[in-house]
Amino acid sequence: MRVCELLVETFDRLPDLVRAAVEGLDPEQLRWAPADGANPIGWLVWHLTRIQDDHLAEILGEPQIWVGGDWARRFGLTADPADTGYGHTAEQVAAVAADSAETLIDHYSAVATRTREFLVTVSDDDLDRIVDDSWDPPVTLGVRLVSVANDDLQHVGQAGYLRGLLDTRR
Repeated sequence: MRVCELLVETFDRLPDLVRAAVEGLDPEQLRWAPADGANPIGWLVWHLTRIQDDHLAEILGEPQIWVGGDWARRFGLTADPADTGYGHTAEQVAAVAADSAETLIDHYSAVATRTREFLVTVSDDDLDRIVDDSWDPPVTLGVRLVSVANDDLQHVGQAGYLRGLLDTRR
């Protein structure tokens, strides 16, 4: 197995996990959190999608999917490319309000499609390319992709856990 195939395999697992976490939930359920200050399902999925979109757009030197189309409007937000959810206050978390589970699924699908199209082109040598020199040591493409996968898998796992808690409340 080539490294790009391993990366594709990893990222290809996320769409089904995103769908399982949100499918069939209404906007109120997407905003439900088990306690004050906890992140709700909808925010977790929005955030993991925004992180992937932000980081891949930077790698590709292209605009984020978030700033095209009407994604921001469908979440009750502005199309600020710097707003990925990182460091959000409780008020900012609460402001992320997807109009439907389908919006979360569709938004993630658009980002995942671009990610996959990129990943199938990655060579082993590409993984050593520096993509962010603001860190010490500088961040390589390989490290950035592992970081995005790690972040996304953690957040989709949290969303799935919350979905289980929500399902027990019905």
